Amino acid sequence: MANLYLNETLTETRPGELIELSGPEAKHVTTVSRAKVGDDLLVGNGRGLFVWGIIETIEAGRVGIRVSAVRNDEPVTPGLVLVQALAKGDRDELAIQAATELGVSRIIPWAASRSVSRWEGQKKEKGRARWETIVREASKQSIRSFVPPVEPIVSTAELATLAAESRVLLLEPTATDRLSDFAPVDGDKSSSDILLVVGPEGGISPAEIASLTAAGARAVRLGDTVLRTSTAGPAALAVLNLALGRW
Repeated sequence: MANLYLNETLTETRPGELIELSGPEAKHVTTVSRAKVGDDLLVGNGRGLFVWGIIETIEAGRVGIRVSAVRNDEPVTPGLVLVQALAKGDRDELAIQAATELGVSRIIPWAASRSVSRWEGQKKEKGRARWETIVREASKQSIRSFVPPVEPIVSTAELATLAAESRVLLLEPTATDRLSDFAPVDGDKSSSDILLVVGPEGGISPAEIASLTAAGARAVRLGDTVLRTSTAGPAALAVLNLALGRW
């Protein structure tokens, strides 16, 4: 499988046309991958477009690729959305990296009451930018045609509003219902996104569970053990990928 390079400005193109990579992506082609004129290259725009081509020119900071094939992917439905609570260390970052590789459609940072890490003031945008970089690189590594957007951080009150509008699953080890019993394609909302809510190290507080379930969220458990915040979301995504027939 070829490496994937991203050019977010790339729009509809056809075989025979010449496209370009520039900046850090072009530098990676020449200095890390050590690609040469005549080598095959895969380029995407992160919004469903894949372009295969052959390197035709290599100049300072620019790589020209002659397009040989094009593919346009449609986003899958329902989308799987990870609502990841901020966590200390790099545990939340590990979660979003793995979730991206597993096909998550969107990522929403959550300022849970028990989150040790806090994004306040300028940290809100810096934290989101950091997550965007992680997600972008994970999308390239896993050869994804769509780069999942990282949305602005939400409070519990804002999350409750989402729960009233979407299908929301709270990953809670003490829940009676199992995630494997959830039927993701049943009912009137079968095409609406499924939001998976993962708490921080200390878990989702009783007050948050009460608030979110009152708004329509459903508490589910993965099994009889307690997973770390870095592994719960990816594990749940794997279960739903199987349930949806994507694996």
